[in-house]
Amino acid sequence: MSPKINRVYQNSFNLPYRIKRLGDIAHNLWWVGNPEVARLFKEVDALKWRLSNHNPIVLLRSVEKSKFEDLIKDRYFLDRYDQIVQEFDDYMNRQDTWSNTRFPENKNDKIGYFSFEYGLHESLMVYAGGLGILSGDHLKEASDLGLPLVAVGFLYTYGYFSQRITEDGWQEAHNVELKFSDLPIVELYDEENNPILISIDLPGRTLYARLYELNVGRIPLVLLHTNIPENNPQDRELTDKLYISDPELRISQEMLLGIGGMRALQRLGHEPVIFHMNEGHSAFLALEHMRQLIAAGSTLEEAKKIVQNSSIFTTHTPVPAGNDEFPIWLIDKYFANYWGSLGLSRDEFMDLAKVSSDWSDEVFSMPVLALRLANYRNAVSKLHGAVSRGMWQYLWPEKSVDEVPINYITNGVHTGTWLARRLAELYSKYLGVDWKDRLDDPKMWERIDAIPDRELWQVRIHLKRKLISYMVDRARDEWKNDRVHPVQTVASGVLLDPLALTIGFARRFATYKRANLVFRDYERLMNIVTNAEHPVQIIFAGKAHPADEPGKRLIQEVYRNVKNSRNGGRLVFLDDYDMDMARHLVQGVDIWLNTPRRPREASGTSGMKAAMNGSLNFSVLDGWWAEGYNGKNGWAIGDDTQYDNLDLQDEADAISLYETLENEIVPLYYTKRSADGLPGDWIECVKASIRTVSPAFSMTRMVKEYATELYDPALTAAKGLKAK
Repeated sequence: MSPKINRVYQNSFNLPYRIKRLGDIAHNLWWVGNPEVARLFKEVDALKWRLSNHNPIVLLRSVEKSKFEDLIKDRYFLDRYDQIVQEFDDYMNRQDTWSNTRFPENKNDKIGYFSFEYGLHESLMVYAGGLGILSGDHLKEASDLGLPLVAVGFLYTYGYFSQRITEDGWQEAHNVELKFSDLPIVELYDEENNPILISIDLPGRTLYARLYELNVGRIPLVLLHTNIPENNPQDRELTDKLYISDPELRISQEMLLGIGGMRALQRLGHEPVIFHMNEGHSAFLALEHMRQLIAAGSTLEEAKKIVQNSSIFTTHTPVPAGNDEFPIWLIDKYFANYWGSLGLSRDEFMDLAKVSSDWSDEVFSMPVLALRLANYRNAVSKLHGAVSRGMWQYLWPEKSVDEVPINYITNGVHTGTWLARRLAELYSKYLGVDWKDRLDDPKMWERIDAIPDRELWQVRIHLKRKLISYMVDRARDEWKNDRVHPVQTVASGVLLDPLALTIGFARRFATYKRANLVFRDYERLMNIVTNAEHPVQIIFAGKAHPADEPGKRLIQEVYRNVKNSRNGGRLVFLDDYDMDMARHLVQGVDIWLNTPRRPREASGTSGMKAAMNGSLNFSVLDGWWAEGYNGKNGWAIGDDTQYDNLDLQDEADAISLYETLENEIVPLYYTKRSADGLPGDWIECVKASIRTVSPAFSMTRMVKEYATELYDPALTAAKGLKAK
């Protein structure tokens, strides 16, 4: 029998009865993947929508009653409102989902999904970068397909930092406290109206976490938060920020996510049959799962076998140094009272994940723990799969590298979240009324050729103008508030030309991503950028982790080059990169540039978002682009040569970048125009990119593969063992 849970929404709105369902929609992030719903909120009050950071909770709370009274007299608004409410109800109540139809025997078998971060919307800053964006898109698509998934994560006090770039190009990090009253979270109370808490044991004390819920379509996301009176001051800060570097705080966070997350699901009456660990941060959940099984009567061997057959582990890291490891003394300190409940001695417990490390004799490795306690393991691209098998082959010494049991499912992106509304309208017109139900169908995408070149080009120019308008508005706000030097205003994009070839480079500023590669031959770059007849514009954006000094110096190097007056304002750096900026960039630029040092990019997803919007990829053959590039749908930087000398690799890639720009990309954009001014060959390349990338790298394809290749086999194995 499920426990009684009282779910309370913090916000109620003074909405007229005729449009009261706006409140229901605002409290469910279903709307994030539906641009028409965002447009409806914008029509309520465009200025307040922008000032609220596109947050419908803040918007509806701040609009005057008289404005609502005007809206219920606007039949055009009401028509759109009624249509959206009907779509929402149909979506939430639909029974013939892909998952229920494809796996009817599994429709009541829940999947637990654990991640350290979730990139769902810019107003909910509980994400840091690509891992979180992937997790957020995964939840949205799981909802769209009807998977019975329940997710677990943290409700952070500050979330990820807000970035400001000084005049000298140095990144300043500012923590902005999230106002929970501004979020669509659900407060959870027990029968006696007390907040629902769970607890875990830490050395000498008990750590408590309050539970909240967030609705992502049909998917409940359970969020843990420790800033509550029951905890001591240090423990209250555990969910302040993402990725705390202090090892004791980090292990406490990961114990809370894995062990506490399992207890949270149990406390709320969720009983997942299988568990998906998105990266190694949550690997302690496998230990807690094993402990719960033993407490319920299973032997150690039975419990271990069930855990292995019901666990999925996705690795995102292509280098050993990027994985979480804890010194053995720290495991001794934090788990001394835990391994006994598993029926293990200290040494047996350590052996679950003990490995040698470059910086210590022995460490406890979170990915090793996950790899050993999960029978279903995957990397996030084909190349990353090969890299991962080589990296972890020592765990299976009896197997060759090719036999190491780590498969791959290449990442994808949620089409509804990232596709421009104008393009969605164009696709609806020419791809068929059911195109949104066939996002992973290559045959459907072949209809892209039916779109007239002129219509597609008009939308592309509109999106670039929209991007430049967005940059000008940001620059004006900064200038108006007296926060920047005049040269910084120029460096923020106010001089860009909406008709010039525009390149975007936006991602986390880690050194291996080589944001400075394009500056390797500065004179050559200036000749390309400042060509009077065929100019090129480059927009940079991205954050470095606050503890990553080399990454911050890389930002400074790029920013100083951007500020140089020689480029005539054609180089731009946008600070405080977030999901809203990302949407404008992937939808508006002509070229999406990616320059990682192969094979360090596990997958990447931003280029997929750009491609579905008609931007062309220009990238190193790493991550997903090694699979996506076919010679006609974009350009490659360099080749698949393996270099031992990094400087030689950088030099070869830089030469390839310049030559391709000069000899292929710029001429194709500017000089091959028809009599009516359309770049026909360029548009043909755009169509090839949309046609090939959109189905192959959609989140629809990705989640279907997880369901078919990992979830279903794991469910079958786990249920088979439990039935014995």
